[in-house]
This record gives sequence, structure tokens and C-alpha cells, in this order.
Amino acid sequence: MTAQKLWTAVERRDPAADGLFVYAVQSTGIYCRPSCASRRPRRDRVEFFPAPAMAEAGGYRACRRCRPDSTSVPGANDVVRLVCERVARHPEARWASAALARAGGVSVTRLQRGFRRILGLSPREYVAACRRRKFLDTLRNGRKVTDAIYEAGYGSPSRVYGEAIALPGMTPATYGRGGAGATVEWTTTPTRVGLVLVAATQKGLCFVAIGQRESELHRSLEAELPRADIAPRPSTRLRALAQAVRRIASAQPAATGLPLDVIGTAFQWKVWRALAEIPIGKTRSYSDVAALIGRPSATRAVARACATNPVPLVVPCHRVVGKDGSTGGYRWGTDVKRALLATEKR
Repeated sequence: MTAQKLWTAVERRDPAADGLFVYAVQSTGIYCRPSCASRRPRRDRVEFFPAPAMAEAGGYRACRRCRPDSTSVPGANDVVRLVCERVARHPEARWASAALARAGGVSVTRLQRGFRRILGLSPREYVAACRRRKFLDTLRNGRKVTDAIYEAGYGSPSRVYGEAIALPGMTPATYGRGGAGATVEWTTTPTRVGLVLVAATQKGLCFVAIGQRESELHRSLEAELPRADIAPRPSTRLRALAQAVRRIASAQPAATGLPLDVIGTAFQWKVWRALAEIPIGKTRSYSDVAALIGRPSATRAVARACATNPVPLVVPCHRVVGKDGSTGGYRWGTDVKRALLATEKR
């Protein structure tokens, strides 16, 4: 079903569409059945999800009026939705491939194909995302790291500190305390668009800011990582990173594969990867990017991901413009964005 057909079902409050999808309203943070009798939202504030579990994974809560999370409607096209609901409710369970297939009542191969087609990721990747979310939510609620590890279903601490979850230059314990204990070095470098601050942990680049005065840029870094251990003075060890960012700002060839050490949701990383694929001198609209990542109705969410990009220039969010060709917003100023685009086009 296209986004327009989904929206038509919502407009008509079509009960036949119940169980096929849910819709979420960005301004209220609530998701509903298509037939919900609540006040109809504006179209530009709505995004659609194949299953309640996916809406909840996106940060929405169920409507108390229509209770879209009360039942599931299994069927030939609902296998992925059924599996997602079960995993989202119990991410800590041992979800081997066979167990996931049994949850959907299909073969392992069919389940994997369905996940790839509908979500663009494997069943195991969905399980990992749900565990990661539960782990971080448990930490934010003030629980101990050890408790969070096992409640999220990780078999041992090494799974968290190693392959299972990557955090920006800090251990899960420091992340739970708002970044306290993380060590961050920084320096500034002049560019065509102003003074640029680059900051890095031992693992890689974690923050880039553009402005006119070093003091202002340093305050931006402190606001971004309020409880990290930020060096009081510029570091000489970041010269290579600073040079690479300076060359990017001038649309000159720079080293590829710069080490990054940033945190983001799965959706944000999808957007940032798509931005990195936009060629120099070219632009894409927010709706273009939404379509590229398989979320054509998530234009506003794409704009938010661009606005929260911690490493501009390296991840070129300035190459995303309005559908009508207008410059659009930019965290570091529209004048900076215009200058970057003009330099790249030349």
C-alpha cells in the first residue's frame, strides 16, 4: 500500500485496515488504529508503521481510546509484524533464527526475505535494535550497568562492551550518567565558511561546529557533551582531523573513512549514511532522502536527523534542501549552508 492509500484509510476511519498498519502522530507521540475515532491529525505530522511494536520502537505510545496494541491480526502479509511484536515485548529472550521463524509460523528463509523487503534489515538486526533500546532505557532510569546487561538479554558484559553495542568514546556506565568520564579533545581551524571546531575521543571524531569565535564553539561542545571531560585548551593531536575537515569545507579531496565516534538511533544512522552518498556539487530534498531510506512519509523525521547531525561537513547535511529548491534550515546558519553549496558547485 502506498502512503496515500494508507492516509485515505485513516481519513475514512476504515475498520478493514485495522491490523494492516498503525499511524503515529508526531505532535502527540501517540499511535492509533486506522479506524480510531480520535481527532484526525494533519497529514504532515503522520507516519505509518506496519506494526505497533515498530511504532513503540520509534518512541510512540499506544492510544488509550482505540488500543492498537491489544491484539495482532496474523496473516500472509502480517508475519513480519507478528514477529516484531513478540520481539519488542521480550527482547531479552533467546531469539535464534529458528525461534524467530516459529514465532511467525514460517520458514527461516521466508522470514528473512520478509524482513529485508519490508524493513530493510534482518530479523537478527531487529532483535539487536530492540535489545539495545531496552539496555539504554534501563541505564537512563538509573539502574546499574550489570542489571541493564542481563535485563536486556545480553549473555555477558563482553557482549555489551564489544560487538553488541557501540557508544561514542565512553563505556555504558558513563553514558548512563550523561557522559561523565568521557575524555574529549578539540581544536579549531579557519575555513572559507568560518571557524570550525573539531572534537574527538580516542576512537574518532565526535563533534564538529561552525562559527566565528572559538569561545562560542567551545560552549557548543560543552552543551553537546555537558558531563564529559573536555580538554581546557586546543589539542595539537587533532591536526590531521582538522586538516581533513578544512579540505571538506573547501570542496577539496580529503581522506576517506575518517574515524567517527558518534551515537545515533538506527533511523538517524540510515539518514546519515544516505547523506554521505550525496555527491559533491549535488543536492537532495528531504523527501528524496526519506524515499532513499525506504521511509517516504518520514520527511520531517529526516529533517530532524539532519538537524541533530553531530559531525556536519563530514556527514554533509548541508546538501539537503527544500523540495522547491530553497536552502532550508541549517544548525550553523543558512549563510554557511549557501556558501558551502556554492563552493561545491564551483
